Amino acid sequence: MTSRQTLPLLWLLSDARNDAVLQDSLKTMPRGSGFVFRHYHLESEARRHRFDELSKCARELGHVVILSGEEDWGADGTYGDVRRSAPGLRLATAHNEDDIRRAAQVEADAIFLSPVFATASHPGAPTLGVKGFHALARQSPVPVIALGGMTHERARELHWPRWGAIDGLASTKSA
Repeated sequence: MTSRQTLPLLWLLSDARNDAVLQDSLKTMPRGSGFVFRHYHLESEARRHRFDELSKCARELGHVVILSGEEDWGADGTYGDVRRSAPGLRLATAHNEDDIRRAAQVEADAIFLSPVFATASHPGAPTLGVKGFHALARQSPVPVIALGGMTHERARELHWPRWGAIDGLASTKSA
């Protein structure tokens, strides 16, 4: 992380499923939360337009804006395939020990470790569960963000302060 950036505790990830409520969801999150713009379902021009809209809203609310993809649209960092030379926060994704090791090797600033619980994104896929998540998270030399089926209630069950969600924050009215 750069000296002027901190790693938020709460993260909202964009998706086709939550697009209609993203601006409202951003408004309910505590100032200084994180927003990961993915929107893989959109073509390039529409994706850029939606990024501009949502990043403006997020920044007005004091949130950190992260962009998934190869584009350089002035985000505060990157998500997914972390490259050593990427500016800003570099947030990797991990599902196992090997992914954690690779993220550490490229000096990722944090790892989204998933799926902790069952998700709408990957119905029927195996999950880490509470014990599996903690076992992997302990091995990470960089901060871990829990992802996958997360809600405020699940974060309390997991006893993990740093987490993100797609659907789990889309209908939340208080953080």
